[in-house]
Amino acid sequence: MENIHLAAEDEDDLYSGYNDYNPTFDSEELDNDVGFQQAVKTSHGRRPPMTAKFPGTAIGARPMATSYGARAQMNSSMGRPMTGAVQDGAARPMTAVRAAGYTSTLARGSTFDPLGQSKGPAPPLEAKIEDSPEEKIKILEKKVNDLIEESCMAYSRGDLQLSLEKAKEAGRKERALVRQREQTGTADHINLDLTYSVLFNLANQYANNDMYQEALNTYSVIVKNKMFNNAGRLKVNMANIYFKQKNYPKAIKFYRMALDQISNVHKEMRIKIMQNIGVVFIKMGQYSDAITSFEHIMSESPNIKSGFNLILCYYAIGDRERMKKSFQKLISVPLGIDDDDKYIAANDDSHTNMVIEAIKNDQLHQMERDRKGLAEKYIMTAAKLIAPAIEGSFAAGFDWCVDMVKGSQYVELANDLEINKAITYLRQRDFNQAVETLKTFEKKDSRVKSAAATNLSFLYFLEKDFDQADRYADMAMSADRYNPAALINKGNTVFEKQDYEKAAEFYKEALRNDSSCTEGLYNLGLTYKKLGRLDEALDCFLKLHAILRNCAQVMFQLANLYEMLEDPHQAIDWLMQLISVTPTDPQVLAKLGELYDNEGDKSQAFQYYYESFRYFPSNIDVIEWLGAYYIDTQFCEKAIQYFERATLIQPTQVKWQLMVASCYRRSGNYQKALDTYKDIHRKFPENVECLRFLVRLCTDMGMKEVQEYATRLKKVEKMKEIREQRVKSGRESSARGRREGSAGSDLEVRPAPGTPILVHTPPRRVPDVDTRAVFHSEAKQSSPVLEQARDSSHSGHGTSTRSERLSAKLRALPGSNEPYEASAQRDIDASYVDPLGPQMERPKTAAKKRIEEDEFADEELGDDLLPE
Repeated sequence: MENIHLAAEDEDDLYSGYNDYNPTFDSEELDNDVGFQQAVKTSHGRRPPMTAKFPGTAIGARPMATSYGARAQMNSSMGRPMTGAVQDGAARPMTAVRAAGYTSTLARGSTFDPLGQSKGPAPPLEAKIEDSPEEKIKILEKKVNDLIEESCMAYSRGDLQLSLEKAKEAGRKERALVRQREQTGTADHINLDLTYSVLFNLANQYANNDMYQEALNTYSVIVKNKMFNNAGRLKVNMANIYFKQKNYPKAIKFYRMALDQISNVHKEMRIKIMQNIGVVFIKMGQYSDAITSFEHIMSESPNIKSGFNLILCYYAIGDRERMKKSFQKLISVPLGIDDDDKYIAANDDSHTNMVIEAIKNDQLHQMERDRKGLAEKYIMTAAKLIAPAIEGSFAAGFDWCVDMVKGSQYVELANDLEINKAITYLRQRDFNQAVETLKTFEKKDSRVKSAAATNLSFLYFLEKDFDQADRYADMAMSADRYNPAALINKGNTVFEKQDYEKAAEFYKEALRNDSSCTEGLYNLGLTYKKLGRLDEALDCFLKLHAILRNCAQVMFQLANLYEMLEDPHQAIDWLMQLISVTPTDPQVLAKLGELYDNEGDKSQAFQYYYESFRYFPSNIDVIEWLGAYYIDTQFCEKAIQYFERATLIQPTQVKWQLMVASCYRRSGNYQKALDTYKDIHRKFPENVECLRFLVRLCTDMGMKEVQEYATRLKKVEKMKEIREQRVKSGRESSARGRREGSAGSDLEVRPAPGTPILVHTPPRRVPDVDTRAVFHSEAKQSSPVLEQARDSSHSGHGTSTRSERLSAKLRALPGSNEPYEASAQRDIDASYVDPLGPQMERPKTAAKKRIEEDEFADEELGDDLLPE
C-alpha cells in the first residue's frame, strides 16, 4: 500500500486545460514554420525539434503515480517528444469537443494540403510515337499473328471458307511486312518463324478446302527454302495429298523422301510413315511390298492396325500359315492400358472411393475403353475373315481362332467369337448348326447365356415355332432380367398368342430397362393399335419418329393411325413426308391416290395412281382405277391399254377382256370390238355375256353370224338352266317351285346393294332385261368402273323399267369359272347392258324397225302423193 499515491486535494483538476487554445495547431503560421516546410520537402533526415510548448494531458501534464512508480517521458524514433508528452515544464491544452486545426482553417478559407494534392492529377505518360518504322513493323506482326489464330479457330469451328480467307489475308499482311523491312533496311531481322507459320497455315487451309494443287504449290515453297529448318517433314503432308488424289506412285516417292530426312531418333514418326507406305502399297495391289513394310513395323513397334493390315495382305495372297502367325502377333500386341481392377474400391475409405468415382469416366479412361474396343473390333473382323481360309472348313478355322483368343489377353472375346460363329452359320443358311452352336451356351455364364438364348428365341420365332421361342425367351430373361432383347422376344411370342395386354407389359419393361430400345417402342405402338387404343399408339409412334426421323415404317404407321382416326389431312401430310424418304414406293403412292380420291380430288388422285402404276405396273387395283378414270373422262382409247395389261396379269378373268371390247365399241371401233368379242368367245365359249354382246353387235351391223350366235346363246342358257335346276331341286319348297313355275311373274328378286348374290338364287327373268352373273370375288365395290356399270344400264329396245335399273346397279362382270343364272324362257334374248355405262349418242342401227315407219304400212298412196 505504500507505493499507492493518493491525489491531494490541492492538485489540479483532471480535465483542466482542454478548452484552452494552443497556437501550435494554427495552420496559418505553417508557411512561416521552417521546420515544417523542410519536413514537407523531404522525408529523409532528422526533423528539427518542435519549439512550441506541449499542453498537459491526463497522462503528461502531471506525473501519475502507479504501482510501478512515476511514468517516464518517451521519445519517438526521430528523437522528438511524443505527442502529449511534457516538455520544458509546459503543458498544451487539448479538447475533445472540437477537432483542432481543421475547423478554424476551413473557416478562414484555406485548405490543409501539406502534400500539394490540390494541384490535380499527374500529367499522363508520354505516348509512344507510332509513326516510327519499328513500331509499325511490330503492329503489323501482331496483326499477322492474330489472323493466323483466327484462321485456326475458324477451322476448329468447321468454317473452312473463313479459315482460308483469314489465311490468305495473313499471307498478304506478311508480304507487306517483309517489304516494309526491306524498305527500312532491316531485312536481316525478318521473322522467318512468322513466314513459316503463315505459309504452313495457308497450305493446310488449301488442303482442307480440297484445293490440292494450291496446297502442293505452297508446300513446295516451304520445302525448297533452305532457310527453314526441318521443312523436309512437310513432304509427308504432300504425300498425303497425292494419296487423296489417288496418285499412289508420287505418294510413295514423297513418303520415302520424308523418311530419308527424318533421323532414327524420331522412331514413332518413322513407324507412322512406313505404315502409310504399306497402306499405299495395298491400294496399288503390291501386297509383297506392303508385307515388307508391315513386317518391319510389327518387329520394331507392333500395333493393332499394322497387324490387321498384315493379315489382310496374307489373306490376299492366300498364305495360310502366315495368316495364322499374323493372327497370333495381332492378339499379342500390348495395348498399354491398365487393368480395370484399379476402378474397383478395395476398402471403405471414403476418400479413395471418391477418387475412384472421379476417374471412372474421365477422359483417360474413355481413351482406354476406345482403344480396347478398337482392338476387339479388329480381332473379331480378322477372325471372321481368315476362319474359312486357314482350315478345310469354316467351323475348324473358327475353332482355331477361338482357341488362340482364349490363351491371350482377350479371353472374354472367345464367347463373342462363338456367337459370331453361330451368326455366320445363319448367313450361310445352316440353321441347324447355328442352333446347335447357340445351345452350347446354356451352361455358360449369365451374360453369354442370355445373348445365346435371345438369338435362339428369335430363330424359333422366325420359324414360327412359338413354343420354343417362348421357352428360350424365358431362359434369356432368367439369365438376365434386364436384357431388353429378351423381353421383346417374350413380348413377341405373347403377341402372337393374341394376349396383347401382357405383350404390352413386356414391351414397357424393355423400355424401362433401355429407353432407347426402338424395337420395344415400335412393338408397343402396334400392340396399342391392336387393342384399339389409337391415341396411345399415336404417342408411341410420335416418340419413335423423334428418335428415328427418316424411318419409313414409322411414318406409314402414323399415316395409317390418322386415317383410322378419320383425319385424312394429317394422313396425307405424313404420306407426303414418307414419299420424300421413299419416292418410288408404289404402295404409298397408291395410298395417297386413294385418300385424294376419297376426298374428291380426282386430279391429285390420278397423279399419284399414275406414279404408282409407273413404278409397279402390275397392281390390279391401280390399273382398274386408271381405266375407270379414263372412261369417266370419256377417253376410252386410253383406258384400253390398262385393261389389256390387266388381261395379261389375270388371263383367266373374263371381265378385263369384256372391258377391252366395250372400250373399243364405245370409241366407235365396232370391227375391233367384234373381233375382240369373238376372241373372248373362243376362250370362254360358255360366257353368256360375250354371246349376248355378239348377238347385239351382229344384229346392229347386219351380219349373217347373228343366227349362229343366237343359237349358241340359247344352248348355253339352256345348259345353265338344267345345271342349276339339278342343284336347286332338292332345296326348293313346293310353294317356291309353283311361284317360280308361274309364267306371269314380272319382278326380279335382287339383294340390297353391296350384298353378294348367292350361286343358288332361283332364276328369275324380267322381259327385255338380261340376267347377270354373280359378283366376282375380286370385284371392288368402290371401283369407279363397276360403280358406273351398276349405275347406268340401258336396254337395246327402249326405256328401262325400275326393276331393270335396279338389276343393272347390282351387276358385275363374271369370272371364268363361276355359274350363271339362266333365263326361264327359251326365246332368244339378245338384249344387253353395257358394263361401262351409257355411251355417247350415236346413230341407231338396231334391226328392229321404228314404229313411225310402220304407221302407214297398210295404207295405199294416192296418185296425188306420188312424185311427178
